[in-house]
Amino acid sequence: MSASEPSAGTSVRLSIRVTALCWVLVLLDGLDLFVYGATLPGVLADRDFGLTAVSGGEIGSLTTFGMMLGALASGILTDRTGRRKIIITGVTVFSLAAAVCAIAPTVAVFGAARLVAGIGLGGLLPSAIAMVMEYAPAWRKNLAVTVVMTAHQAGGALAGALGMTLVESMGWRSVYWLGALLLVVVVPAVVLLLPESLTFLLAKGKTERAEAIATKFAVPLEQFAPEPAAQRRGGLRGLFTASMRLTTLLFWIASFAGLLLVYGVNTWLPTMMRGSGYNLGSAISFLLVINLGGIAGMLVAGRLADRFGARPVAIIWFALTAAGVGLLALHLPLAVTYLVVFLTGAWLFSAQTLIYAAVGAYYPADSRATALGWVSGVGRLGAVFGPWLGGVLVASGLSSFGFVVFAVAGLLGAAMVALVRKAGVPRPDLATPRAA
Repeated sequence: MSASEPSAGTSVRLSIRVTALCWVLVLLDGLDLFVYGATLPGVLADRDFGLTAVSGGEIGSLTTFGMMLGALASGILTDRTGRRKIIITGVTVFSLAAAVCAIAPTVAVFGAARLVAGIGLGGLLPSAIAMVMEYAPAWRKNLAVTVVMTAHQAGGALAGALGMTLVESMGWRSVYWLGALLLVVVVPAVVLLLPESLTFLLAKGKTERAEAIATKFAVPLEQFAPEPAAQRRGGLRGLFTASMRLTTLLFWIASFAGLLLVYGVNTWLPTMMRGSGYNLGSAISFLLVINLGGIAGMLVAGRLADRFGARPVAIIWFALTAAGVGLLALHLPLAVTYLVVFLTGAWLFSAQTLIYAAVGAYYPADSRATALGWVSGVGRLGAVFGPWLGGVLVASGLSSFGFVVFAVAGLLGAAMVALVRKAGVPRPDLATPRAA
C-alpha cells in the first residue's frame, strides 16, 4: 500500500504508537519532577545533609528555572534538529541527573543536579506534546494531549507512592536511584520505535525519509505538508505577527499563573498540609491523591475540550482550581479534605494542559513547536516563583496563607484565557469536530 492510499486503521495505530511512547516519557518526566516534593520532607529531616526550608524552596526554583531554559531552547532547536532528537536528549539528561541526585554529597551538588534535570524535563514536554498533536486525528487532538498529560500526573502519583513507601524505609536517595535506572530500558525503546515529525522532515526537504515513514505506516503524507516557504513565519516571528502578538502574551501570562500553581502546590503541598496539622504519612498521601485527581480530570477535560474547545473549558477549570485551593486553607475533616484535594487536582493540572492544547489550535504547524516551547518556557517563570514563594511562606509560618495566594493565581489564569478570543482566531483545521 502506498502513502497515497492510506489505511485509516494504520494511521490511527501510528497515532496510538506515538501517543503511547510519549505517555511513557512524560510519565518519567512527571516522576522526576514531582519526586522532589515527595522526598522533600525526608530530605529536610536528614540533618546530616543540611537542607533547610528556604534552601529547599530555592532548589525547587532551580529545577523549574532549568525547565524554563530547556523549554525555551527546545522551542527553537526542535525546528532545526527535529522533535525526536529533543525528546531523546531530554529524557537522557534528566535521568542521568537523577543518578547524580542519588549520590550527591552536598546540598550544592544536589541543587546543581536538579538544575540540569530541569533542563532535560523542560525540553522534553513541549516537544512530546507537539509530536502527539501532529499525529493525532484532527477531532481528537485535545484528548490526545490530555491523555499524554495524564502521564505527568501518573508520574506525580508514583512519586507520592514512592515517597510513602521508600523514603522512611530505604532513605530519600533510593527514589532518585529508581528514576535513573529506568533510563536503561526506555531510551533504547524510544530510539527504535518513535518516528520523526513528518512536518519537520518535509519542511527541511528530507522528502525521501518522510516518504519512507509514510509508506511504512500507510499514512497520507499530504496532511503533514508544511505551508509554502513564502508563507511560513516559523520561529519567534510567527508568535508576534500583528494578529498573534496579543494572543501570545495572554497565553504566556496564563501559563505563568498555571505553572506557578502546578509547581508551587506540588512542591509544597505535603509540607504545607503537615504545617496545617496533618501527620507526615497523610501529608504525603495528599500529593498522591491530588495527582490521581489530575489523571481523572485530564480525561474529562480532553473530551470536553474536543466538544466545546480547549479555551472555554480552561477558563472554567482555572476558576474551579482557585475555589479548590482556597478551601485547602481550611482545616476540614480528613475525608472532606481528601475529596477537595482530589477535585482540586482534577481541575489544576487540566487547566494548564488545556493551555497547551489551545496553543496548538491557535498556531500553524511550522510555528507550533516554538509556540508550545515558549508558552511552556515563559510560564516556567511562574514555576520558578511558585516553589520559592512556598518556601518563604512555610519558613515564615504562613502555610495557610499560601493556599490563598495560589488561589489568586488560579483567578489570574482564568482571566487571561478569557481574553484570548479578542486577540486572535483559532485555526479551524485543528478545531473542527469529527463529522457524524
